[in-house]
Amino acid sequence: MKIGHIDFEGEPLFLAPMENVTDPSFRYMCKQFGADMVYTEFVSSDGLVRDAYKTLEKLKISDDERPVGIQIYGHLIEPMIEAAKIAEQSKPDVIDINFGCPVKKIANRGAGSGMMKDPVKMVEMTRQIVNAVNVPVTVKTRLGWDENSLIICELAEQLQDVGIAALTIHGRTRSQLYKGAADWTLIGKVKKNKRIRIPIIGNGDVNSPEIAKEQFEMYGIDAIMIGRATYGCPWIFRNIKHYLKTGELLPEPDVDERVKIAKMHFLKSIEVKGEKVGVLEMRRHFSSYFKGLNDFKETKLKLLTENNPQEALNLLDYIKQRWGNE
Repeated sequence: MKIGHIDFEGEPLFLAPMENVTDPSFRYMCKQFGADMVYTEFVSSDGLVRDAYKTLEKLKISDDERPVGIQIYGHLIEPMIEAAKIAEQSKPDVIDINFGCPVKKIANRGAGSGMMKDPVKMVEMTRQIVNAVNVPVTVKTRLGWDENSLIICELAEQLQDVGIAALTIHGRTRSQLYKGAADWTLIGKVKKNKRIRIPIIGNGDVNSPEIAKEQFEMYGIDAIMIGRATYGCPWIFRNIKHYLKTGELLPEPDVDERVKIAKMHFLKSIEVKGEKVGVLEMRRHFSSYFKGLNDFKETKLKLLTENNPQEALNLLDYIKQRWGNE
């Protein structure tokens, strides 16, 4: 499979762009465990055009996470073109357009999956962005706005025809949000369309090696993008790749390994963001790393309220000592 200049071997696995999750330290961790491509948190076109500090910070990428995509979103064509040009200056491997986010404050403005109510505008916006930048442009979207407007099959052809390099499809409508099961049948239909020449990447509910294998085999997609299943579980890429290659399921990491991984992630977060922000932004990940531990509530509270980096590391050592032999 090829996207622009990037050649992917085998059955590639991508890390989905997720707000407040796929920051540089988490992207780094997922790359360590075999993610073939990672994406930034989605970036507001309005924020980029206004030079908003927090938005510009999201454009920071490094060579050790390549190939990496910057994902942008917005509802107006001109600011989106300008945002794509600004993003291009950070030298991403691809620029991805977010036509999939279902969050109310985004979709109701006509951005993200809200653009599916206006597919003519969506395609025109994409065409102009493709023409405005010199890096490959990709799109992430959904099946349609609701069950009465499942437009993805026609839309895929139209987006391809204006020049996108790959298409990621989440197997739900906007109205579903993240409820119910993802429906991959239309993703498969898009992939099997003889007019489609670009890579089709499937997304939605892939949370185990067995499901990943089943989706590759049943729908023939070129790659799989994984989102929520990576929370506190960056090793999911390693486990899936091992299963696809050998048919063997790897055991889940024990507490000792989870502590080691959490420490690596924590130190990378501090390196990238500095002590204050690095500690604060790790809190959303810490509790996910240690789900399921018995009698963990008190220690979890300490871990999620500790501001001193060394004390947080000491707590991780305590977790290993207390729960490591269970």
